[in-house]
Amino acid sequence: QVQLTESGGGLVQAGGSLRLSCVASGRGIGWDAMAWFRQAPGKERQFVAGVTNAKYTEYADSIKGRFTISRDNAKNTVYLQMNNLKPEDTATYVCAGSDIPKWNLSGMKYWGEGTLVTVSS
Repeated sequence: QVQLTESGGGLVQAGGSLRLSCVASGRGIGWDAMAWFRQAPGKERQFVAGVTNAKYTEYADSIKGRFTISRDNAKNTVYLQMNNLKPEDTATYVCAGSDIPKWNLSGMKYWGEGTLVTVSS
């Protein structure tokens, strides 16, 4: 059983940066595909970025060139570096993992609780 704990969210002005962290406990996640999703108020949860166990990455079109996902298996941690933030990036960011890199809601096997990111204009 894997537990995920996200941190690093907060309030930032448009154009600013934040780095989110997702720490896993319970077992190692080095063989798993890990991802970040986000959910804005009143909207569906959406895929943001994913990284495979071989460190191949995939991104949603809306954040390409601004966000970078990475992982440190020694620390059992996944990161999301977010630069040039926009008000439309405001959402709860949730970390997720799976044994197979299917970057959709049904593909992820375990989830964190999320961390709130608010971008002011």
